[in-house]
Amino acid sequence: MTDYHATLSKHRRLAILRHLEACTDYTSNASILVDVLDGVGVTSSRDQVVTDLSWLKENGFVSYTETGAFVVVEATSRGVEIARGRATHPGIQRPSPRA
Repeated sequence: MTDYHATLSKHRRLAILRHLEACTDYTSNASILVDVLDGVGVTSSRDQVVTDLSWLKENGFVSYTETGAFVVVEATSRGVEIARGRATHPGIQRPSPRA
């Protein structure tokens, strides 16, 4: 993986966690995440989103269930801490301060 792709993955993971942190019940789905990422300038394919969701799950930042092609994802308390900047992880971009 190139430095650019690694950096893009870190930003994608943060954007996913920030979106989940802002959602009711900290829950969303993969299709919505693709649209959200496009809206914040981190254009991503569904495969890239699902791959990063798998990484986030393996590291304890989200949980999810799959029903066929439908993936429902929920942030864990650790994922919310990352999204809020209260904790860090080298595989996730550190959030910049919010105004």
